[in-house]
Amino acid sequence: MKKVVVFGGSGFLGSYVVDQLISNGFNVINADINPPLYNIEAQIYKSVNILDINSINEVIDDDTYAVYNFAGLADINISINEPIRTVELNILGNTNILEVCKNKAIKRFIYASSAYAFSNKGTFYGISKQASEKIIEEYYQQFGLEFTILRYGSLYGERADQHNGIYRLLKQALEKKKIIHKGDGSEAREYIHCRDAAKLSVDILKDEYKNKHLLLTGLEKHDFKEILTMIKELLGGDIDLEFDSSNYKGHYKVTPYSFHPTIGEKIVANPYVDLGQGLLACIPSIYSKIKDPNYDENWVLK
Repeated sequence: MKKVVVFGGSGFLGSYVVDQLISNGFNVINADINPPLYNIEAQIYKSVNILDINSINEVIDDDTYAVYNFAGLADINISINEPIRTVELNILGNTNILEVCKNKAIKRFIYASSAYAFSNKGTFYGISKQASEKIIEEYYQQFGLEFTILRYGSLYGERADQHNGIYRLLKQALEKKKIIHKGDGSEAREYIHCRDAAKLSVDILKDEYKNKHLLLTGLEKHDFKEILTMIKELLGGDIDLEFDSSNYKGHYKVTPYSFHPTIGEKIVANPYVDLGQGLLACIPSIYSKIKDPNYDENWVLK
């Protein structure tokens, strides 16, 4: 049985992936700051804070075949108001895991990214995912740590909580007999159930998916008017629908992808120091430091 460590295995998507790995015969360690709520007996649980590299080091060893990272902050709405927390958990936390993995004989690092990773939407959450992807790629270039990056689309499932969009819609309908959607209803998503996403997330352990970036979404695109109407019909029709597009922040309308080059404007000094004269002026300063017996270069560099 190959050993797999799943960071964030107690969370929404992570818990489904833990189940799928166990079903596929893997020995699974769930490394999460919160204890698991599902399939408790079949997994080994370790309490781990991804901001503490020592606790990460305690769950990854040379016998670990693969490491998944689902840990961090996954709610766009929260990230808008908590950029520091988003950066700490999603970038620093992920880098801590990478740092431990590179020192072990890990065969694959699998990262739960997002379709927002290369979008001008998604606010600090999307930015944190893009930055983490680049860091993962650099760990492969510098240290040979092989990876698979999974860019998940819109997820839903029975284990969701208040951080999930479908959960919030259903909760409103059940509690208030009313759904207030922040948007005009034309926004479209390709929803994928977490069970389907989890199966694909384990299938990618095949060698053909090494060092690949993969997009995991549903097969069909549905706009929110259709989704809300479906919910209304499922609950007997006695649900009021309200659309509010006045505060639709951070989310994409139809596609998360966007072309957004940042063009830098060049400014120059005029007049300016000629390169030859500038180099010549540096030489006496450096020469005097070399000849000074009291000059400690190491102290200066500290």
